[in-house]
Amino acid sequence: MIYNQNMSEQANLDPEPWTYHLLGLISPMLVISGNLLGVYEPIYAAMGVIFIWVVGPILDVLLGETKVPRPPRDSGTPFEVLLWVHGILQLFVMGTFFWFAFNTGLNFWLVVGALSTGLSAAASAIVTAHELGHTRPRSPSWWLSRVLLFSVNYLHFTTEHNYNHHRWVATDKDPASATADESLWHFWIRTIPGQFMSSVEIHNSKGKTGFNNPSYRGLFLQIITLLSLAFIPGYLGYFDGIPLAVGWIISSVISILTLEYVNYIRHWGLRRGKGRFKAEHAWNTEARWSRWSLLELTRHSDHHLDGGVPFWKLRPLVDTPTLKWGYYASWWPCVITPIWRKVMTPRLTNFD
Repeated sequence: MIYNQNMSEQANLDPEPWTYHLLGLISPMLVISGNLLGVYEPIYAAMGVIFIWVVGPILDVLLGETKVPRPPRDSGTPFEVLLWVHGILQLFVMGTFFWFAFNTGLNFWLVVGALSTGLSAAASAIVTAHELGHTRPRSPSWWLSRVLLFSVNYLHFTTEHNYNHHRWVATDKDPASATADESLWHFWIRTIPGQFMSSVEIHNSKGKTGFNNPSYRGLFLQIITLLSLAFIPGYLGYFDGIPLAVGWIISSVISILTLEYVNYIRHWGLRRGKGRFKAEHAWNTEARWSRWSLLELTRHSDHHLDGGVPFWKLRPLVDTPTLKWGYYASWWPCVITPIWRKVMTPRLTNFD
């Protein structure tokens, strides 16, 4: 596979400015601000929901697609720093949300704040953890990915993604690959428990069974932490922890559903036999807003061709399946199954 330009055209272009990717920090900054301001005026807690579910799709359409892709950058230092900035901001997002939940209690606005927090975490926590999860195990970056996945109660993701999804993508052995006749709603119900059990089986195959299985231990840690947060502060007479725990669960659920929505649109309907993964087994898009704010997650074929390549070196490849819209703009059509199928089925036919 090659770039969408020939080599002589690329030689006349500079790499794309890395500063475009700073746009991805808008979401967590808005959510942090919304959580803090929401203590005084709850409507501010909706800032993340409005920006990601309303403004994001509009920006995806208005900014259009990158027609002339630039060559990748040689130095990844700014991007490595950016990953850590996303990770640190995610910790502030969670901290400010707990402060908001503490002051708000169990009500409608807690749900709104949890949705904003979860939507932000889908990028700053899960997308960042996805990238860091491909680094050397037990390195500082790898540990940061564990912390970020814990913040959304999805600790088994790295194991399943690295050892099963990358190996069996676009086959029936991959619970994260959707079939053409599967709606997003059915996919959600199937893939979430399917991926957890897949991670369990991976550890079992390595001799880590029972409570020695990291997936079981991670789930146990998450449950104990949530229960402790919900009941221990109140039992000790400090504060009611139930709103914090309920809000954390809601934010985690929306983060996980958003992640699995992305899995759905990245491989929907694309299947392969026993052969190796090829570039035509993943959907791609050069939508600028999705590219810049989601760390080039949209160049998904190249990521699967070599999972060890960092996101700033991913290439746009020719003759690959292309989504009608970017990741943000695909959300609303995707949740309405007839619209999704009407638009995407003709595109799928070209790669059937």
